[in-house]
Amino acid sequence: MHQHENAAEFHPSKDDVFGRIASRYDFLCDLFSLGIHRLWKRRMAIVIAEESWLTLLDGATGTGDIILRVLSHKLPVSRRITASDLSHEMLTVAKRRLGARSQVQLEQLDAEEMSSVASDSVDAYSISLGLKICDRNKALAEALRVLRPGGRLIILEASNIPWPFAHRMYLAYMVLCMPAIGWLATGGDSSAYRYLLAGIREFPGAELLAEELRAAGFIDVAFERLSLGIVAIHTGRKPAYDA
Repeated sequence: MHQHENAAEFHPSKDDVFGRIASRYDFLCDLFSLGIHRLWKRRMAIVIAEESWLTLLDGATGTGDIILRVLSHKLPVSRRITASDLSHEMLTVAKRRLGARSQVQLEQLDAEEMSSVASDSVDAYSISLGLKICDRNKALAEALRVLRPGGRLIILEASNIPWPFAHRMYLAYMVLCMPAIGWLATGGDSSAYRYLLAGIREFPGAELLAEELRAAGFIDVAFERLSLGIVAIHTGRKPAYDA
């Protein structure tokens, strides 16, 4: 597999798994992570809310879980959010959950190619647990393009526990338990947990992803491990001036 192809080997044109599981997605997240994803998303929302921005583009927004948490921080009314996802069904769930909020606009976008979004047009770009199902090279290039000079990138994604034995134990747990949980929860739809497993196993660790962000053109790259390193929040900035 090429270094920058999506870790889960997911191609939406071949499998509309997220359309099929949209109504159960949050329940599946609870099952697959034993509820810990709520802590990750809470921290991600804090990081996003505390950044200085007037316009935020959230990629792979799913059911709107992160945006709901960001909005709970009582943002100034001048702040505007575009919540985007490739899946129409996911956006339908997000629309129902978010309701009529003047600060939020929903838009169907492919994180790998957001041609309808102007270059240098958003202050912050966030993506949570969606980068593993993208071609990272394309998704990061698009994030850099749409961000204004000096704009912030915030990523929540699978990572590596820095102690090899503990990381191997975690992966073993996922390999043993995920298929059984996924099979029961999805009524035998193997795609949902197959992509998740592949994405977790093949996604780069925190240090390697930080290197990829720098190689993509971001500066001031940093990361914060959560839950021992099961996931990490990465931040970076688009250079203020072209070199």
